[in-house]
Amino acid sequence: MKKIYMLLFSMVLIACGNSEKTEESVIETDTHTDKIVISQAQFEGEQMALGSLTAFDFNTIIKASGMIDVPPHSKSSIATMVGGYISKTPLLIGDRVKKGQLLVTLKNIEYIEIQQNYLEVAEQLHYLKSEFERQKTLFEEKITSEKSYLKAESVYKSNLAHYNGLRKKLQMMHLDPINVEQGNISSTINIYAAIDGFVTKMNVSNGSYVSPSDVILELVDTAHIHLELSVFEKDILKIKKGQKIQFKIPESSKETYNAEVHLVGTTIDEQSRRVKIHGHVDTNEAHFILGMFVEADIIIDSAKVLGLPKEAVIALEDDFFVIVQEEADASGFHFRKIKVETGRENENFVEVLNAEALKEHQILIRGTSMLLNDSEGGHGH
Repeated sequence: MKKIYMLLFSMVLIACGNSEKTEESVIETDTHTDKIVISQAQFEGEQMALGSLTAFDFNTIIKASGMIDVPPHSKSSIATMVGGYISKTPLLIGDRVKKGQLLVTLKNIEYIEIQQNYLEVAEQLHYLKSEFERQKTLFEEKITSEKSYLKAESVYKSNLAHYNGLRKKLQMMHLDPINVEQGNISSTINIYAAIDGFVTKMNVSNGSYVSPSDVILELVDTAHIHLELSVFEKDILKIKKGQKIQFKIPESSKETYNAEVHLVGTTIDEQSRRVKIHGHVDTNEAHFILGMFVEADIIIDSAKVLGLPKEAVIALEDDFFVIVQEEADASGFHFRKIKVETGRENENFVEVLNAEALKEHQILIRGTSMLLNDSEGGHGH
């Protein structure tokens, strides 16, 4: 019978004076029976391990990439209705703010002029209203002409519109019209936070001038972090709302996070031929930062299959084998090769299609490479 001898070298130190001896250990493999015997010392020295068939989740996935983002209502660009000079900026980038909290204070002589104008119009309004009511009474008693009555009505209503417009402007500048009517005129206005969030941009400093078109600072509410992903056109019909997403932040962590498909885009980008996917993140415990790049797997199908770690499956030419234990005795561990049919695989596991042949068997799942030197030490199609 043809024999294949596979040499495994181990150093054995013999405590006999200062002498050292190298012992060569030979494992004999019978190609007819595919039997292998190894000693307890070799098993432990090579850090071998036994295991059995394991049920694992095999996911059919679609690769996607994108970024961490928030919905539009969770972003706020802070600007002023009327230009002015920054007189107070208590915040820095990264500061957390609450809705209604003071963000900046602006100063401008124009604010005084607007309030003075409002006061003048308010005083005029009292007179014009009285005149309108007087003309109305005289007209109803046929003492004055309709022309005089209509003119008084027109002037009063025009002034009323001007008054209401200035009043609304003061309110938008966060100035109280009632205070102004009492003669309390301010040279400053305050701008407050419209949402809870964090300061992500600060474009001004004390003394700088800002116009109504300038963004003073930006706030982002990170309570509703989501994924903004994109997938190729060919995959879009396979993606449905509710499918699970597993994603990583490759630049900052090896951890895998979970999300779920919430919205599937209905338009294709003409340049990239990609479609946008909106995903809701399961937890906000991780400290995600807006704009982080993510790599994601969208799980479109999942099945439970029986398989083994990749290292347990050995590729020999066009076939695949595993090493199963037959017995263990004083001479060591007795193994033999069994041919297996493989199916799907992921990063860690290989599906075994003829699983019945391996049930009840203990299988060598680590250390297979030292037994068959014509293998790569793992599974490879």
